[in-house]
Amino acid sequence: MTTRRRRSALYMPASNARAIAKARTLDCDVVILDLEDAVAPDEKTAARDRVVEAVREGGFGSRKLVVRVNGLGTPWYADDVAAVREIGVGAVLVPKVSYPADLETVRASLGEDGPPIWAMIETCAAILSLPTLSQAASATRLTALVAGTNDLAKEMRCRLGPDRTPLMPALTATVIAARAAGIVALDGVCNALDDAPRFAVECAQGAMLGFDGKTLIHPSQIEAANAGFAPSKEELARAHLIVATFAKPENADKGAIRLDGQMVERLHLAEAEAMLAD
Repeated sequence: MTTRRRRSALYMPASNARAIAKARTLDCDVVILDLEDAVAPDEKTAARDRVVEAVREGGFGSRKLVVRVNGLGTPWYADDVAAVREIGVGAVLVPKVSYPADLETVRASLGEDGPPIWAMIETCAAILSLPTLSQAASATRLTALVAGTNDLAKEMRCRLGPDRTPLMPALTATVIAARAAGIVALDGVCNALDDAPRFAVECAQGAMLGFDGKTLIHPSQIEAANAGFAPSKEELARAHLIVATFAKPENADKGAIRLDGQMVERLHLAEAEAMLAD
């Protein structure tokens, strides 16, 4: 799995030229130009043209550039995919992917050499299909699972509080499926724009579950997401210590060592090396 940071993935409405311009200046790891939920039906065509223009203009720097298209079965899907297929985006984010057949359809639409697929996991059917979606990742060039918590909660008819308890099984299953496939897992959005403590709690919770980062709906959330999904100073120091200790000649052939009273195995060395390479 790539170690490139995906701490903060910001949705930006593709119908808003000012928002797209601002995205080039923000400290997020991923910019998602959104043709779906953020764009009204009568603005879809203009927004699509704006995305093509923006991608060709470039200027997004090291930020990974992703386009969320309208979903399979919508009137705009085919034109969206045709527009973004060959303009050099980092990935195409597809809403409401529920079955491996959906991934196969998208891959056929994008072409074998088209951009990778990111899949929104936001239906009950998708949660039940996670093992088979994971197994289809390599063949379809699926490289990320993105939790769509708003739509999933709506379909489940659950009552969400700050702790997101009803969604915990689904979120955990999403991370497990992503890890089984060796791909990225991104947590869902937090709608509480004026509740910074709640957002920080969600970031901490997502990091605890194993997500690589969080999808965002406002630039004000970027700093907290970057902090919440970055290793702490203590974790970085520990990683350096593990790498340095295994590098000693006397530990070259050891599968496990004792370090500060704890058993440390080579799987921990691999984790440390990945953290320091990020």
